Amino acid sequence: MGANPSNLKDLEKQKRYRFVKGDICNSKLLNRLVTEADGIVNFAAETHVDRSIADPNMFLQNNTVGTFTVLEAVRKHNRQARFIQVSTDEVYGEISEGSFKENAPPKPSNPYSASKAAADMFVQSYFKTYELNASITRCTNNFGPYQLPEKLIPKTIIRARKNLKIPVYGTGMNIRDWIYVQDHCEAIDIVLAKGRPGQIYNVAADNEMANIDIVKKILKQLGKNQDLIAFVEDRPGHDTRYSLDSSKIRSELGWKSKHSFQKALKETIDWYVHHEPWWKPTATEQILSQTPWKRK
Repeated sequence: MGANPSNLKDLEKQKRYRFVKGDICNSKLLNRLVTEADGIVNFAAETHVDRSIADPNMFLQNNTVGTFTVLEAVRKHNRQARFIQVSTDEVYGEISEGSFKENAPPKPSNPYSASKAAADMFVQSYFKTYELNASITRCTNNFGPYQLPEKLIPKTIIRARKNLKIPVYGTGMNIRDWIYVQDHCEAIDIVLAKGRPGQIYNVAADNEMANIDIVKKILKQLGKNQDLIAFVEDRPGHDTRYSLDSSKIRSELGWKSKHSFQKALKETIDWYVHHEPWWKPTATEQILSQTPWKRK
């Protein structure tokens, strides 16, 4: 659910690029592929909390068992490879004041974050036990072009364009910190090149905002009335606030976010407005439903 094959069209003619479609839990395939790699970045994951509540098993399999399968392949066939585990701020759980540093203990609140926390622990154990050249990044909420419509920002844009009600959980006051996707990717690239093995790096752009304020900004940009907002029953285990202290990656590796939230949000909205052929096939009623965690 986290990718669209059409995103790769621009890369198909690149000589240095090769696409292999496979299952992250397929040990035979991974055993072969890791031998060809100098660096391995594990983006592969089921990512949507709502769907993890509806069907936790696929999150356990893809996020936890999948990461374990990759680690085993690296352990057996290419221990020299640089390994980056792309994790999430959600593994820390909620925080009412201040911000989590990398040494904070995981306290996940939902099946998605639990599956990612378990994967992180496997990565740390393989660094300690087998001396794998591995690091972990934990990032805040991403946004930008090519994000599937199940996520808050594209979902709000698409529903507003269709003059459909915008579902907002509870009171809408749950706070998330937002980062433009390109800033996140540059952080991962820096950790891949310069990060210390065995270390965790928080990645944040310091754009904390309540969900309801995000929705209102999108409606204003699209010239839509706020009466499209529909407050719906809150989802189970909904964390009130996430916040990361990213001073470590900034001071040690020299990373910093480059995109202002307001400008990046406007560019993201414009992208969805002008790329309906891309998102329309994926914008099913099931994905856009108001309370997807009730589907099963």
